[in-house]
Amino acid sequence: MTSKDKRFPLPLSSVVNQKDKSGDRSLNRTAMPQTAMRNAAHHLSGKAAHQTAPRAEPRFSQGGNVGNASNTGTAGLSPSLLSGPLVSEGVRRAMVARVAQQGVRDTTVLAALQAVPRHLFLESGMASQAYVDASLPIGHHQTISQPYIVARMLEIMRNGANLGRVLEIGTGCGYQAAVLSVVAKEVYSIERIKALHELAKTNLRPMRIANIRLHYGDGMLGLPQEAPFDGIILAAAGMEVPQALLQQLRVGGRLVAPVGGRNQVLQLIERVSNYEWTRAVMEQCHFVPLHSGVI
Repeated sequence: MTSKDKRFPLPLSSVVNQKDKSGDRSLNRTAMPQTAMRNAAHHLSGKAAHQTAPRAEPRFSQGGNVGNASNTGTAGLSPSLLSGPLVSEGVRRAMVARVAQQGVRDTTVLAALQAVPRHLFLESGMASQAYVDASLPIGHHQTISQPYIVARMLEIMRNGANLGRVLEIGTGCGYQAAVLSVVAKEVYSIERIKALHELAKTNLRPMRIANIRLHYGDGMLGLPQEAPFDGIILAAAGMEVPQALLQQLRVGGRLVAPVGGRNQVLQLIERVSNYEWTRAVMEQCHFVPLHSGVI
């Protein structure tokens, strides 16, 4: 095991800036609603599960458990999110079933989609729409992607294989990074908008996910210091995929990105050698534009 390998698993507190430790300590005590994550992590049932599929379980710090009845706090979470239909496993299962009906067949990805409560990444006023298969605003002219497209992009990137190190361009509110953390060993995510970077930290901190590292920076530059990546996924559309990202994909790795202006397509890029990549158009899509720099 190398020194780099020893960094995982890590507490999410190691991801954020040290100054966060002096902030609202209630966030550090917050844990996910117990039934929401425990039940979803243990199994994926219903039509979308194909019940014979292997189970995908999120990896958390502290022995893999989000919390238990004796020590799980609820500070920082709206009471409406801790009880009622939004926390129900059945609500997410119905969403996953709809995604499966649209053609996503990777049961590991479907299990990951069910394991992550999407409503906790939205403002409370929009929580009731969390499990509709639609993109929703998260501020700063950005959106949380629709569940189908999240699942479809992960399915394409995985291609049935186990993912080691993956890179996400466009953290947004942190939802897709959380889903990625279930299907990949290590997740690196870059956000160029400082306010959204902070929002993602706030959203992910209570979940104590051990294998996510958040970075504030220009996603078009990637993270060369952490390359190569088994998979790279872009949550914004450019006219072409930046060359820097292609160079950070390992040979045999797969990159999935929306490409285009008004008319966009989902593109799969595979690195087949040190100097050769192949491209394939998968389907039409619609994403916010990809920009360089930070704000």
